[in-house]
Amino acid sequence: MATEEEVKNKTDGDDEADTAAPEAESRQASSDEVPEAEFDEAMAAAPAADGGEDTPMPAQLGHRRFVYAAYLAGGIVVAFVVDKILGYGWYKLHEWKPEQLPEPQDEATVAIAAIIAIGVTLYYWNRTRARTLAEEVAEELTKVTWPTRQDVTNSTTVVVLTTLFATVFFALMDQFWLWVTKHVYGS
Repeated sequence: MATEEEVKNKTDGDDEADTAAPEAESRQASSDEVPEAEFDEAMAAAPAADGGEDTPMPAQLGHRRFVYAAYLAGGIVVAFVVDKILGYGWYKLHEWKPEQLPEPQDEATVAIAAIIAIGVTLYYWNRTRARTLAEEVAEELTKVTWPTRQDVTNSTTVVVLTTLFATVFFALMDQFWLWVTKHVYGS
C-alpha cells in the first residue's frame, strides 16, 4: 500500500520515489501491526466468551481475574504448607527409624505437595458455592473507591505531624514530671 505522496512521486517519474516505494511497501507488508480501526472492528465483531452480549472479552476478564489469581495463590500456599509438613514429617520419621526410611527427598515432597495442592484447588473450584462466593466478593471489591494520591499524601502528613507532636509533648511532660519529682523528693 503506497501513500499519496509515493503515488504522486511515481506519476511524476521521480527515480528516488521508484526505489523508495518498494521498500515502503515491503516494510508495511512485513510488519505485524494492524491499523487501529481494523483492530477495533475485529474486537467488536468477536463473539463474547459465554455467548452473552454483556459478557466481557476473555482478554478483559474483569473481576474474574481476581478470582483466578486467588485460586492460584491459594493453591501455591497449600503446596508450600503441605511441602513443609511432609518434609518435616519425613525428616522426623527418618530420624526415628533411619534404617527403614531413606533420607528425605525434596523432589518427592514437592511433587506430592503439588499434586495435593492441585487436588485441593480443583475441589474448591468445582464447588459452585465457593466459586460463586469468591466471584461475588471480587465483584464487590471492584466497586471499592480507592483514595487519590492527594488524599493519601494529606492523610500521611496528618499522621506524621500528629505523631511528632505527641512524641515531643510526652517527652516534655516526662522531663517536667522528672524535674517536679526531683524537687519534691530530692535527688
